[in-house]
Amino acid sequence: MAKERPPLEEMTLRQLRKVASELGISRYSRMRKAQLLAAVQKAQREKLSRSQSLNQEEQQVEAAKFELGQEDRTGGPLASVDEDLGELPGGYGESRIVLLPRDPQWAYSYWDIPNEHKEELRRQGGQQLAVRLYDATDINLEYQAPHNVQEYLCDELAREWYLPVPVSDRDYVVEIGYRCADGRWLGLARSAPVRVPPVYPSDWVEENFITVGWEQDLRGKTVYELVPPSKKVAAAKTSPIYEEIFDMAQSAEAQRLAGSVFGSMQHVAGSVPASLYGQQAISSYVFPSGIGMWSGIGMSGVGFSASVPAVRPRKFWLVADAELIVYGATEPDATVTIGGREIQLEPDGTFRFQMSFQDGLIDYPIVAVASDGEQTRSIHMKFNRETPSRNTNTKEEAKEEWFV
Repeated sequence: MAKERPPLEEMTLRQLRKVASELGISRYSRMRKAQLLAAVQKAQREKLSRSQSLNQEEQQVEAAKFELGQEDRTGGPLASVDEDLGELPGGYGESRIVLLPRDPQWAYSYWDIPNEHKEELRRQGGQQLAVRLYDATDINLEYQAPHNVQEYLCDELAREWYLPVPVSDRDYVVEIGYRCADGRWLGLARSAPVRVPPVYPSDWVEENFITVGWEQDLRGKTVYELVPPSKKVAAAKTSPIYEEIFDMAQSAEAQRLAGSVFGSMQHVAGSVPASLYGQQAISSYVFPSGIGMWSGIGMSGVGFSASVPAVRPRKFWLVADAELIVYGATEPDATVTIGGREIQLEPDGTFRFQMSFQDGLIDYPIVAVASDGEQTRSIHMKFNRETPSRNTNTKEEAKEEWFV
């Protein structure tokens, strides 16, 4: 243990010289003891004063870190602005749920449900709180069934949840509610539909420039409506000469000759005269469809045999999808629910439920309850669809491709 240093007044001359050396006092070796003691005491007071000054500067620097440059223009401290306000409430008395896409694979949902509303549905038979994710692409859930339903059980005290997205680039709606023992679904709140972005790069490369005046009032006005490529009807991309030839050839429907080849100098009713293109002849080949195609320009006097293949455009398309059909039968007066939604039975007790079968997991519990409510039968089925690749298009989206 280090030996404590005695007070300055009790130090010897040798000890005072050592302290003076530490304090940086000049010419301390020539001083007498009284002079050396006074010089050491003065140096210690100056050192203490400098230390206190540095501490004050450091405190000011630290305090400046929390100054945001705000001025209190009311004449009092900012802390007094909300001193009379109460604590923020735990809820606002309105059942509400919000869905926010985080990325193409995940969505974030948060909700605020009053306890009174929960207790009311629990009295109606609600047992397990759950969140349902509906695929609502191009449909209205008010009178149409969702493409698929994903259900996730959650805790009563939960206020938020992360939900995995089955398929990206689609519209989704989230709903919170209670599942009942008899298969019923009691909804608490439902969100607005939101679009989950695609996991692949967007094919939307269209550029539109609009001019809006500085003084123009835009309230309640739509300047330009953006339409995604999937909603547009593909337009034929042909040059004016093609369109003119096709239009004239189509008008000669009654005079088409299947498989006939007309000479380049022969003018057929409805075909394009050579004078139209500065005496350059256009050979016309009329197909059974009635559409005439040109096979050459400037080939005056040259004939073509029927064996010569013609240059022709062709459209090709494919539409393929899948539907899920759930069917069964029970007593005609029973109540049947599929995924918490009641379905209509036929007079003989049979039922049939048909829906779109998109990629992802479809979880469908089917419950039948007798008319007196004392007997129940149920079956829980899950269906999973995966589409590894897709290269399809509708007939309206088909584009002309040229083949020889």
